[in-house]
Amino acid sequence: MMLYIAIYFICVNCISAYLMYIDKQRAIQKAWRVPESNLFFFCVVGGFLGTYLMMKYGRHKTQHWQFHAVVILSFFFWIFILPAMIYYFIYYTP
Repeated sequence: MMLYIAIYFICVNCISAYLMYIDKQRAIQKAWRVPESNLFFFCVVGGFLGTYLMMKYGRHKTQHWQFHAVVILSFFFWIFILPAMIYYFIYYTP
């Protein structure tokens, strides 16, 4: 089970980082861009690390407070809230 979760997070983060990279390249070329809703979606479904790394090292979307907020909230959800909810439903529900 843990292997599937790890594979899921690796795939989602790679997709998220790739989309941020493509969006950065298209912004430089002044071409059609990846919609921000797609970038937000992949961040929320677990790609917060890929999004964060591209923001930091790819210097993309760093001026948009919305991306900072989504990365932080997504991180807290996946690392703290979701495991706590799973633990609660496993051990404390009848």
